[in-house]
Order: sequence, then C-alpha cells, then structure tokens
Amino acid sequence: QVQLVESGGGLVQAGGSLRLSCTVSGFSIFTSDSMGWFRQAPGKQREFVAQITRAGSLNYADSVKDRFTISRDNAKNMVYLEMNVLKPEDTAVYYCRGTRSEYNYWGQGTQVTVSS
Repeated sequence: QVQLVESGGGLVQAGGSLRLSCTVSGFSIFTSDSMGWFRQAPGKQREFVAQITRAGSLNYADSVKDRFTISRDNAKNMVYLEMNVLKPEDTAVYYCRGTRSEYNYWGQGTQVTVSS
C-alpha cells in the first residue's frame, strides 16, 4: 500500500524558515518518475511548488524560486522542502506527490501558516 505522509508544517513569522518532510512507503522514490510539492491556499486551486525528477532535475514555481529547495534522501525514502524567507502568501496546505508510471500518489497535507 502506497502512503505519503507529510510533516514539518506549522506557524512561522514572515522571514522565517521551515523544512517539510515527506515519508514515502509502498514504493521507492528512486524509481518514481518524479517527486513534488504542491500547495493549496484557502479559496484557491492547488498549485505546483517544486519537483525533483528521477534524473535529479529540479523545477520550481517562479513564486518560490531562490527561496525554496527540494531534495530527496533515497536511502530514507524521503523528500524534503526547505522553505526560507517565508511570506504570508506562502500560507497554504502543502502536499507531497509521487508520480510513478503516470499515476499520482498524494499525501494528506501539512499546514503552513506564515504570519506578517
């Protein structure tokens, strides 16, 4: 059974940092097509944040480029999102997604709230 479990969210002041973690079970992230982070703010659609492909290529939304860093630990089967210089507009539920054989697996999300 595939499970993705996010952790590390919380309340932080603007300018602060958080590191989100995604613990994956049921498949090896090394064999995934890509692992990514998405977020959904209240009243808005879920949006792409960052992605790391099987080959190790990194992609970021323009809004988080140079502030957020995605990484993975194949041995631990975990994916991370380091978030720096957080802004109130980063407030959202953050979701981890794994894509394997064109199928997307999602976690339940973790809340990130940035106060001004």
